[in-house]
Amino acid sequence: MYSNYHEIIAELKTRSLIRISVAVAQDKGVLAAVKLAQEAGIAEAVLVGDAALIAPLMEEVGLSADTPILHEANSGKAVVQAVSLVKNGQAQVLMKGLVNSSDFLRAVLHKGEGLRTGRLLSHLGAFEVPGQKKLLFITDGGMNIAPTLFEKKQILVNAILALHGMGIMVPNVALLTANEVVNEKMPATLDAKILVEMRSNGDLPASLIEGPIALDVAVSQKAAQHKGIDSKIAGNVDLIMVPNIETGNALGKSLIYFAKSKMAGIVLGATHPIVMTSRSETPEGKMNSIALACLVKPLG
Repeated sequence: MYSNYHEIIAELKTRSLIRISVAVAQDKGVLAAVKLAQEAGIAEAVLVGDAALIAPLMEEVGLSADTPILHEANSGKAVVQAVSLVKNGQAQVLMKGLVNSSDFLRAVLHKGEGLRTGRLLSHLGAFEVPGQKKLLFITDGGMNIAPTLFEKKQILVNAILALHGMGIMVPNVALLTANEVVNEKMPATLDAKILVEMRSNGDLPASLIEGPIALDVAVSQKAAQHKGIDSKIAGNVDLIMVPNIETGNALGKSLIYFAKSKMAGIVLGATHPIVMTSRSETPEGKMNSIALACLVKPLG
């Protein structure tokens, strides 16, 4: 259990350096994040892209000139090369640079040369919320718009296995809905009930899953008691799975803007963790995402 990113970084310093393959690395913010990760002693990088554009940016952000650059001026080919480094074991984390997301993911999902596992790609956010005793994980507020029951199962598997890789072997999971009553007019409650049954039947990785469950009950034992709900996870949730991208987006941004939380995010479901942050994210935020990716054990 980690309460903040400082603890994650401290843990990573005790491990071997992780190598990051940066696709189309001519991005100032990404290079600044790589510099922070290298200075923290948690990762090293290989930069794939246009060397003529990368080199001056490296100098501008103060990234060591010893950081290797693999020159490829064509962005599409650079992404393929960066993915290949991960696939062939020369790097353990893939990071998106200055390239369109669809082009980036196309290379990731290439049938022959990509990082496919057969599972759905999904987003896992990790929030350092002031006043809380541990990080709060949320899935999927970044990739899948309105997941079906089958897709929700895959999203859950991705997230739970990632938490296992971080040492949280039996995570407390809340399947978020508007209330705790199963109602056929609220499909999310029906899905939550079935997913809980799947876990009871051993169809999901080790975890303690409850749902349908509203946010107040998930984060407050007092709220659960007040509602007369017997919950084993209330006030002690590790992972919240949201029913759709709007809910996840709103919840995540509320934590950032109203609660002043720090957020990191990674893409799961490939053979290796993927860092794919917003261009507006700060270098510190990008570095936290690198740290989170380094903590997750590759599946390939």
